[in-house]
Amino acid sequence: MARKLEGKIALVTGATSGIGLATAKRFAAEGAHVYVTGRRQAELDAAVASIDNATGVRVDSSKLDQLDALYEQIRGEKGRLDVLFANAGGGSMLPLGEITEAHYHDTFDRNVKGTLFTVQKALPLLSKGASVILAGSTTTIEGTAAFSVYSASKAAIRNFARSWILDLKDRGIRVNTISPGATKTPGLVELAGPDATQQQGLLDYLASRIPMGRVGDPNEIAAAALFLASDDASFVNGAELFADGGQAQV
Repeated sequence: MARKLEGKIALVTGATSGIGLATAKRFAAEGAHVYVTGRRQAELDAAVASIDNATGVRVDSSKLDQLDALYEQIRGEKGRLDVLFANAGGGSMLPLGEITEAHYHDTFDRNVKGTLFTVQKALPLLSKGASVILAGSTTTIEGTAAFSVYSASKAAIRNFARSWILDLKDRGIRVNTISPGATKTPGLVELAGPDATQQQGLLDYLASRIPMGRVGDPNEIAAAALFLASDDASFVNGAELFADGGQAQV
């Protein structure tokens, strides 16, 4: 059986753990050569060692000169990109009344600025019919206490997809958003702090809010990302695909 991404060149940003790492592994297993990025070298090296057919590049996606260097390397080595998953990002929790300027800039630089320039700077390399996937969140349509800045940043990501498909319509490039629900990743459990009991308590609480009765696994989100990356989604454009166990659907 032919692999879904055979011969494709893919980039997954923020791929040293969690959903990004699981997706990079899945893309590689389906035949792609995968470039992966991360901000910490040791974690990046470990991720690359765990992926067949991968190249690691240390990049902070909010730093434009680092994105330039990344794309210059891809241009020199492969000459094109067929799949881009702009996954790098993150955030922390602060309630209204305690939000600082530093918190705002950190969240919007990582999620909005990073995504914008990750995609814009990739445009010269994107092949006709390429697939661009943006990392959204169920917070785009839900209210979450102490998480308003992160939620607003992900709402911006959702509109990027809607608008960019109009900008790119003459190139046949598809842009879609994948919006996971609560998924057991380091980034999620760390919101509860370093205590393992508190982390499990957070997971149990989140599971209680999901109709399927459990949080997601990163591999499940990776499977949804593979669909959007592949020709199976050839007529899916500007969409938001929720992989959330029903969390935001009821």
